[in-house]
Amino acid sequence: MQIRSHKLVTRRYSKNFWDQQISDRWNYQDFLDHSDWGRDWISFDGVVSHAGTNRVYCGLTRFDGDVFYAWDRATEKFESLGFESVMDRYDAKFHRSMELSADGGSLYLATALLHDVDRFFEAPGGGIYRHEIASGKTEKLGIPLPHNYIQSSVLDEKRGALYNMHFAPEWLSVFDLKTGTGRELGPISGGMQMAQGENLVMDDNGCVWCGWNASKAWQSSLGSDIARLCKYDPEAGKIIYYPHGLPRADGSHGFARVEGLFNLGTGMLFASGDNGSLYRIDPESAAVKYLGTPISDRRSRLTSLVMHADGWAYGITGRDSQCQLLRFDPATEKFELGDRIVDADGEAMFQCHDITLTTDGVLFAGENDHPARSSYLWEITL
Repeated sequence: MQIRSHKLVTRRYSKNFWDQQISDRWNYQDFLDHSDWGRDWISFDGVVSHAGTNRVYCGLTRFDGDVFYAWDRATEKFESLGFESVMDRYDAKFHRSMELSADGGSLYLATALLHDVDRFFEAPGGGIYRHEIASGKTEKLGIPLPHNYIQSSVLDEKRGALYNMHFAPEWLSVFDLKTGTGRELGPISGGMQMAQGENLVMDDNGCVWCGWNASKAWQSSLGSDIARLCKYDPEAGKIIYYPHGLPRADGSHGFARVEGLFNLGTGMLFASGDNGSLYRIDPESAAVKYLGTPISDRRSRLTSLVMHADGWAYGITGRDSQCQLLRFDPATEKFELGDRIVDADGEAMFQCHDITLTTDGVLFAGENDHPARSSYLWEITL
């Protein structure tokens, strides 16, 4: 396995400064006032491989809004795709909200936030954008919910719809790509604690799945069982809220918050949560089975899985610069841990946020939220 890291920004800084000053004291305006931080502190929150152009499209987190780039595999260079020409100044990231059309001609994008609710009415809301691959043109199609930003999207081309998971507050919406209009589908949280994982997923029947939270407003504490599963059923025209979620890996009472959701082509859905544990979800009954925890002796996560032609789904699990390749067989529901993700210079991946697979079998992984340097795009040749 060959591992390489690609650096759009090379800034490094003191982890102690981040921990003691920025994370504890800075607010949104502080990043804007320090232009170097607003420009240089980045994460790769979304990655999409495009075979026709031999590119990996990258959605960033960045305070200055320059959040849309492509990595050209032939030239081995990053190219800014000029998002600043169409963006609003509050469009700060593409967070698992980049959806490629089946014909490869269009990439649909939705923007997330970095600002707080004190600017709720000042900020217009997360926009839906369409990037035409051939021309390189990006156009804004509309805003599904005014003032509300978008963490994740999933494309339903059959219905001409883009479903969106919002924050803050946490809602689901649907955006009609033909008319350019959006409508709310319903809430997924009462705001007591963040309910959503990293992404939305659509099952084979066109239902859209995510997590939701019970509020238990009569209690003085949230309890251990508020994290649950739900789906929007377009045939029924409503969200179905299930009274259960992912069982805890240790068998204790309560439910684990969803990290990632995956449709791997078996008819079942799969999920991760509880320190990167794996689960199977029956989309008909919503019954959940715990499959195992690849890493149980240290902090871990698993946010993305992609299917390979060899029949395995690949992802990266682990955390805190102790990340490893993961192989998961959705047919047998078995998994294997592989090598640690470290490049030739000894630089380690901090944590993985999204992953994509090229047609020639190379994995590209987006790193995010590194506490001591700007995040990198990682290339892994199996």
